[in-house]
Amino acid sequence: MADTTYYIDEDVGQDIPEQTGSEELPYKSLGFAVLTRTEAPKFLTRKSVTGEVPEGSDASVRLEYKPVAKAALKKAVNYAKAQQKKAESAQKQLAERAKVEADRKKVLDEAKKIVIEEDKSLPEPIKIKLDDTNPEKIKLGNSEGVKGTRVRVFGRVHRERRQKENMFITLRDGYGQMQVILQGQLAKTYDALTLTRETSMEILGELKEVPAGAHAPNGRELHADFYKIHPGWRAAGGDDAITNRVSKDTEHATLLDLRHLVIRGETASKILIIRDAVEFAFNQVFKELRMRKVSPPALVQTQVEGGSTLFKFQYYNEEAFLTQSSQLYLETCLPSLGDVYCIEKSFRAEKSLTRRHLAEYTHIEGELDYITFNDLLDHLEHVICRVLEISMADPTIKQYILDLNPEFQTPERPFKRMKYTDAIDWLNEHSIPNEDGEPHKFGDDIAEAAERRMTDIINRPIFLTHFPAEIKAFYMQKDPEDTRVTESVDCLMPGVGEIIGGSMRMYDYDELMAAYAKEGISPADYYWYTDQRKYGTSPHGGYGFGFERFLAWLCKQHTVRDTCLYPRYFGRCKP
Repeated sequence: MADTTYYIDEDVGQDIPEQTGSEELPYKSLGFAVLTRTEAPKFLTRKSVTGEVPEGSDASVRLEYKPVAKAALKKAVNYAKAQQKKAESAQKQLAERAKVEADRKKVLDEAKKIVIEEDKSLPEPIKIKLDDTNPEKIKLGNSEGVKGTRVRVFGRVHRERRQKENMFITLRDGYGQMQVILQGQLAKTYDALTLTRETSMEILGELKEVPAGAHAPNGRELHADFYKIHPGWRAAGGDDAITNRVSKDTEHATLLDLRHLVIRGETASKILIIRDAVEFAFNQVFKELRMRKVSPPALVQTQVEGGSTLFKFQYYNEEAFLTQSSQLYLETCLPSLGDVYCIEKSFRAEKSLTRRHLAEYTHIEGELDYITFNDLLDHLEHVICRVLEISMADPTIKQYILDLNPEFQTPERPFKRMKYTDAIDWLNEHSIPNEDGEPHKFGDDIAEAAERRMTDIINRPIFLTHFPAEIKAFYMQKDPEDTRVTESVDCLMPGVGEIIGGSMRMYDYDELMAAYAKEGISPADYYWYTDQRKYGTSPHGGYGFGFERFLAWLCKQHTVRDTCLYPRYFGRCKP
C-alpha cells in the first residue's frame, strides 16, 4: 500500500528475505528495500544505532529515522530496475536452456532408435593403417563415379565437426590421420551425436579423392558406409573431456602430471615420432661406419663424471650406483669388437632445474680405436650431418621438423672449431663475464649461460676444444703440445648449448695411475679398466650425445623435458 512505511538501518539491518522492513526487522540497504517492496511505499532510513550519540544526550537515546532523500531514492529505483531486468534475463536464459536440453533429449531419444548395419553386399574391406597409400592395393574414387577401394580403419577421434547433414571426423592412429565423412543416417545415430574426442572407432567405407580446392591428409577422404564404437571404446566427455583436462591454459606442472594425455597432442606426438626416426638414423649411420652396438650395464660400482652426481643404492650387501656413462665399458670392447657404440640410459643426480638437465636421459655413446683427436672431430661432424641427412630424407619426418622448427637448416661443414683459450678471449672481447661477474680467465669452467650466449651470437655449431685438465675428467688425454689442456671437445648448438662431450682417452698405464692418485680414486675398483692399458694399449677416443638436447635443438623446444616420453628430473619421478 502507498502509505506503508519500511525502515532501512544501515548498521544492524539485513538484506535477507526473512526481513519484513518493519522497525523491528529493518532492511540494510535502500536498494534491496526498493527491489523487494515494489508498491511505491514510504521509506525511512538511519545510519546507526550503535554509533556515537549527540553531545549532551542520554546514551540510550536511539538515532532517529529520517525520510530518504530524492536522489538516493532515484538511485535505488534504478538499481532495482537493473536487478529486475537481470533476473528476468536469467530466467529467460534458464528457460531457453531448458528448451534446448528438452529438444536435445528428444533428438537423442530418436537417435537411439536408429540402428545401422553393415551392408554385406558391398566388397570385402581391406584393413589399412591411416597413412597407407600403397597404390597397388588402394585406388581412390572420385565424384565422377569412379569407385575407390573399400577399407576398414581403426583410430581415435582427433577432431570432429558438423556441416549441415554431414559429420566430418579426423581420425588418428599413430601412423597418420584420415578425414572421414559420415552422411545420412550414419550422422544421426546416438553414437554420432554424442561423439567425444579420443573415442576409438572402427570405420568401413570407400576412399575418394578430396574435391578440388579442399584439403585433407594424403589428399583423400573416407566416405563411411558403416562404423562401430565397441563397448569401452568411448572417451570421457563433460568435465573429464580431454580438451578440458589438457589445454594451452593448463599449468605446466599439471601438464607434466598428465603427460600420458599430453603425448596424444600434435606437438608432443610429432616430437616423439621424430625421436624414433632420429634414433633409427643414428643406428644406420653407426652401421655405415662399421661400429658395433653393445649394451653395457646400468648398475655399476665405479664413477665416470664425479661422485657428486651419482645415484647410490644398496645392491644386495654392497653399495652400487646407477651409471653416469657407459664410456669405460665401451673402451673395454675395442680390442675384440673394434669401434663400438651404445644407446642407453644414463643417470645424473644433479639437483638442477635448468631447462637442459634431466636425471635420466638417453646417452648415445661411441668409442673409436686407433684415432687422432682430429679424427674424432671429423667423425662427430660426419655423424651429426649424416643423421640429419637421413632424417630429412623422410618426407613425413622432414615436414614434422619444419612444423616445429620452420627455420631449420642442416648445418654446413666444416663446423667452427674454437679452442678454449680462444673462447676465453672471445667472451672477454664481448664483455660476457664469468659467474662471479668478472672477466673470464684460464681455468674457469665456462658457465652454461655464457657458453650459450656465445653460441647463439656465433649462430653455428661449434667444436669447443682443449679444455684445462683441472676442470675435466681424470681419464682425458693431455695435449702433447700443451699439457695444461686436454684433447677434449664439447659440441655447442645454437639455442641449446652443449649436446656432445668427448675426448681422447689416456692410454698410458703410468699416466692413468697418476690420474687416479691425483683424484683420490682407488685403482682397485677400476682393475678391469686399467687392464686395457696392460694388454695391448692403443690411442683411442670417444664421446657422448645427450639425445634429448640434440632433439631440443632439432625441434626447437625450450626444454629437454618435452623431448622425452616421461621426463625425470630433480623433484619429479611420475607418472
